[in-house]
Amino acid sequence: MTPQSDEDEVWRQIIASFNEPAEDPSAEQPWPDRENVAVEDPPVRTAAPDEAKAADGRATADAGETRDAEDEAPAVVAEEEADHYIPPPPPPLPKADSLTKAAWLALFGGPAYLLLAALFDWPMDGWIVFLAVAAFIGGFVALVVRMGDGPPHDGGWDDGAVV
Repeated sequence: MTPQSDEDEVWRQIIASFNEPAEDPSAEQPWPDRENVAVEDPPVRTAAPDEAKAADGRATADAGETRDAEDEAPAVVAEEEADHYIPPPPPPLPKADSLTKAAWLALFGGPAYLLLAALFDWPMDGWIVFLAVAAFIGGFVALVVRMGDGPPHDGGWDDGAVV
């Protein structure tokens, strides 16, 4: 390791040269020239003067009367919207049997009861706490035991992605 005085000197040099320009000419532009992109002009805003004011010669461009040039071309907007991917509607949820519904209710109901009882200062006897914890554990175990350990029988031979 270097002595403390050497480290202090290095830090002083770094701080002293902090605002100095870099010696490397490519430091102004840290990316290659081929990645330079031309800056596009912002959209042109046109004023739509009120016809009554235009007749009087007092036409002004209020903030509410300005509109984008893009608004004047609805065909372009409609064409862009047609190019977007619209996913198909999701399939309906599978029907759950009563045991699965009870397991989910126990899994979330036990901790929810304990949380609400603590928030609203409900009396919690020992047997109520035991039932809530047992419901949570029982619901978890029931869902894990009923969970399939293999691929579905009608799933086919390939579990890969569909492109």
